[in-house]
Order: sequence, then C-alpha cells, then structure tokens
Amino acid sequence: MEWPDNSTISHLFYHSLIVDPARAFAPTQQQRKGFAEYMVTINEFTKQLQQIYDRGFVLVQPTRYVMPDASGALTYRPIRIPAGKKPLVLSIDDENYYEYMIGAGFASNFTVDDRGQVENTYTDASGKTVLGDYDVPTVVDSFVRAHPDFAYHGDKGILGITGYNGVLGYRSSVKSYGESAHTREEQQKATSVAAALKTDGWTFASHTWGHINATKSSLAQITADTKLWDAEVRPILGDTPQLIFPFGADISGLAQYAPGNAKYDFFRKDGFRYYYPIDASRPYWAQLTRDSYRQARINVDGITMQRELDGKTTVLDGFFDTRSVIDPARPIPTP
Repeated sequence: MEWPDNSTISHLFYHSLIVDPARAFAPTQQQRKGFAEYMVTINEFTKQLQQIYDRGFVLVQPTRYVMPDASGALTYRPIRIPAGKKPLVLSIDDENYYEYMIGAGFASNFTVDDRGQVENTYTDASGKTVLGDYDVPTVVDSFVRAHPDFAYHGDKGILGITGYNGVLGYRSSVKSYGESAHTREEQQKATSVAAALKTDGWTFASHTWGHINATKSSLAQITADTKLWDAEVRPILGDTPQLIFPFGADISGLAQYAPGNAKYDFFRKDGFRYYYPIDASRPYWAQLTRDSYRQARINVDGITMQRELDGKTTVLDGFFDTRSVIDPARPIPTP
C-alpha cells in the first residue's frame, strides 16, 4: 500500500536513555531536574517501543521519502508499506555522552564489537564496565533484529550530534581538548563507530557544534559554530544534509524558508536541506519547498509525559499509553 500523504508522517525524538534511575534521579544529583524533564529511562523506552510497534508504526528516514528530482528540487517519493502500517521518523538528540552525564547512570559511548555490531559501554554503580544495549540506537537495533518489519528497508533513525564534548562518547574535539595523540585516537574510534551505525540504518544530523540556539544566535555566531562542526564533526560522521535545531529553535517561525533569510541562506550554502524544529502540539507538521524540507518533532520526555498524566495533552496517545509505561523509579510529578 502506498502511504497517501507524506506530509502526515509523525516524528518522535528522545535523548539518551537513563539506565540507572537510582543515580540519575538521586536527590543529591545536581542534574536531577534536567534528567527528569528531558530523559526517559531504558525501562520506559522499551515499553514505549513495543507499543509503538504494536500500533503498526514502521521506521523510515526522511531522506528516503523526500529526495531531489532530476532538477534538484526536493519532492515527496512514495512509501509502500503493508496495509495497516504507518511510517514514523525517530531521532535522538545529543548522542555525545556529555561530561555531565559521567557517573549519573547513563552509557558512556558506542563501541563496535568483534562481529561489527554496535554496542554501548556502561559502567554500573559498583564500577563494573559492561557492553550491551543501553541507549536508543542499540535497543532499537536489537528490537529490529527480532522484528525486521519495523524498519522500512532497514531504516532506523537520525542521530543529532554536537561537537563540544566530542562525538559519540569520544573526546575528539581539538577545540575543547587540544591537539594530541589521544585526541586523534578518539577521532579514529568515533569514525569507526559512525561508519558502523550508518551500516545499521542510522543517519546523522548536525545538532550544531556548541548546542546553540539558532533563533537567538546572530549569523556571525552561527557561522563560527558551523565552521567548528564542519571541521571537527563532519569528518567523523561524513556529509549530511540534515540539521536538528537545539531547543527546537527554528530560524523562520512558521514561515517558509526563502532566499533573503540570511541564516537559511548560510545553512543552505553549507549543504543543509532537511530541518527539524519541535512542535508537540500536534501529531505531525511538515513543510516542503523545492530547496528545503522541515518536519516538526515531538519530544518524548518527562515534560510531555507529565503533561499527558495531567490531561494537558494527548499528543502521545497515538503512539503509546503513557500511564502504562511510567517507570516506578521516575519522580512524579516531574520536578
């Protein structure tokens, strides 16, 4: 069956998963409020993922169903999926394992095992380090191995990557950590992981180098930040036409991107054609022109789940039942 309208495809996004809620939500944890607001636990995500699958969703990449035609203009391309199935875009912000996450119950990086399979490195509360499925990409990879029909032609999701603390858990930034043999080794490791993730069906997006607010930042600030991303992150990940706005801070409100918008002209010249803001007020929103595709993302996090519990939104209802997936270890209400 051909999906009738590509402008109605929903897009959910997450941050890195909390593996150990006892550490992430500890009353003494300085980042406790932020973790509760912006992250979900691995327990919550696995339940959500199963319900998303049970409700007929199929993962698809925007770069598959929005493509340039012979003239270079972006156009919708058909998606043919079984009757009763629905396409869904998945993305993850900040897959960098920032320094502030160390010791707080999160994975610490991605690595590639002897089979070429991507895993996470995780150190538990006792100090024991293990490899396994401890974040969205690795959990999804295992889920797709058990349910291959969940990935349209093998598509998984988009990973939004900054650069100031390095890439994919590796302290690869010369700007932040200096030029050294260790930095070069970290760059090589991150490059190997990025290649394996792409082979697994993941794509990458810029999330800006310094996680900057593109709405508030001047063109000069955006230019300087993008030069750093191009110098330190793009060589590791490879070229990408996708840009995930930190904070969902778009550069044009709801108006179409058009020549004369200086920020858009700059991003377009740098190769970006797919742009992702945030809008959790509705199940989908998209805007297509010959030169750009914009798709709003719904944040799946403590904030939106709390709003669901309080009866202030129903935006997640089509994907999973919020009350049934809440981790007993989550502080409720969200602090």
